[in-house]
Amino acid sequence: MKVFNLLLNILWLLFCGIWMSIGYLIAALICFVLIITIPFGIASLRIAGFVLWPFGRTAVDRPDAGAGSVIGNVIWVIFAGWWLALGHLITSIPLFLSIIGIPFGWANLKLIPVSLMPLGREIVPTDRGFGNR
Repeated sequence: MKVFNLLLNILWLLFCGIWMSIGYLIAALICFVLIITIPFGIASLRIAGFVLWPFGRTAVDRPDAGAGSVIGNVIWVIFAGWWLALGHLITSIPLFLSIIGIPFGWANLKLIPVSLMPLGREIVPTDRGFGNR
């Protein structure tokens, strides 16, 4: 399974991972420059690493996340989350047009909820494949 995840991650990196990760890095830099949004920048960096190498890991809800995460996610969606989710959607369209890209198109669609609500989640390793979540 680890060899299969490695192969999927390498293909993902070539087809769309690097570009989507750059989008999250740009969002993080903007958040760091604005100073008050540094927690959003940290969340964006965490997701950038996940988007760069997603197979073999998953995002789960943190049980200790409270109202602050909900409020933060609303602010995040308004200022950054919607265009990152749109990036995943637009990236998935050409991937669906090729046979080899279909699994990566689905993976992009599965990353949309994480891009919309990153606060109150953590990235953890998993033994299950990316499509089995």
